[in-house]
Amino acid sequence: MASPANLGGRPRQPSLAQLRAFAAVAEHLHFREAAAEIGMSQPALSGAVSTLEETLGVQLLERTTRKVLLSPAGERVAARARVVLEAVGDLMEEAEAARAPFTGVLRLGVIPTVAPYLLPAVLRLVHETYPDLDLQVHEEQTASLLDGLAHGRLDLLLLAVPLGVPQIAELPLFDEDFVLVAPKEHWLGGRGDIPRQALQELDLLLLDEGHCLRDQALDICREAGRDENTPVTTSAAGLSTLVQLVAGGLGVTLLPRTALRVETGRNDQLTTGYFADPAPSRRIALAMRTGAARQQEFEEFAEALRGALRGLPVRIVKE
Repeated sequence: MASPANLGGRPRQPSLAQLRAFAAVAEHLHFREAAAEIGMSQPALSGAVSTLEETLGVQLLERTTRKVLLSPAGERVAARARVVLEAVGDLMEEAEAARAPFTGVLRLGVIPTVAPYLLPAVLRLVHETYPDLDLQVHEEQTASLLDGLAHGRLDLLLLAVPLGVPQIAELPLFDEDFVLVAPKEHWLGGRGDIPRQALQELDLLLLDEGHCLRDQALDICREAGRDENTPVTTSAAGLSTLVQLVAGGLGVTLLPRTALRVETGRNDQLTTGYFADPAPSRRIALAMRTGAARQQEFEEFAEALRGALRGLPVRIVKE
């Protein structure tokens, strides 16, 4: 096989048409089937693959009268070609989304302490208002979401803020109070009467490390004067398990208001109490890369989402 042809002293580069033709042959190992798949005549397909071999300077296929096989070099190039074609497809989706907002793929990352309680409203909004938007949801902890956003794996995040991360812009949605949840026999006082100082002595149950809600709960306890060395002996991977541990008498916990009805409504062994003003709270926002190509679209989405969440027990943040 000849070395790659030069143009101006530099190796020629394969075209997308050549890569697409070779990838089809590599998948089907049959020229007629490959040509039919990509809508190309069989002679044109064969010519594109031959030109690719000449351009790269390697033999990609072993041709016999009965079958087509990939050479060792062909197997390696086929894998790379698929990656290149997928990347080009992603690029075209981004360009399409830029031309027509609220179309194409939107990869939304959501933290576990938000996803079960807000996604019904988010999905309903997308279904009714943005039917051409291909929403893909990824539920992960905050650190993983931020990594995915920074490296382009995710487009938009729905999580608790502030994040304090450079190059990340926050679009606030709402504030919500925390509620104290305890076993039924535990007296928590009247509605809105619990002082934060009550957290100093209670047996507190928390989520596992890595959940931002755990860190928020510990911050609230520190503000209330709780000794930082007071041990937390039991933790859980999710709020549902945490609430069941409370119902079993192992301690008390803090729940955000949006999770209260879902997590306590299915267990009659729980009681809830509300803190005196100002109650501890958290802020939920959308987060995007600063200067994102779809910034205006995301800002419009945030405004629409604020409207969709007005039925929840939250305080909408006006932008």
